[in-house]
Amino acid sequence: MSNIEDIKKKIKEGNVIIGTSRTMKALKLGKAEKVFLTSNCSDDVKEDIEYYGKLSKVKVIKLKQPSTELGVICKKPFSISVLCFKK
Repeated sequence: MSNIEDIKKKIKEGNVIIGTSRTMKALKLGKAEKVFLTSNCSDDVKEDIEYYGKLSKVKVIKLKQPSTELGVICKKPFSISVLCFKK
């Protein structure tokens, strides 16, 4: 299953956390299963997410899609640069 299909499925189930700060919090608390970063995610955010991902042993996946496209995939009226799956 591709990452995009996986994201769509998890959104239907309601097991997604959207946003940088909420994802960071989930990583720190050990509540994240997988993290997705868009192609145009800022470098400082990317570094922070990857750092906390390593600490909590969570897979960080870099998508080929930009944040505007991820917003459309998630059926949101705004762009999304970071999201994660809840455990």
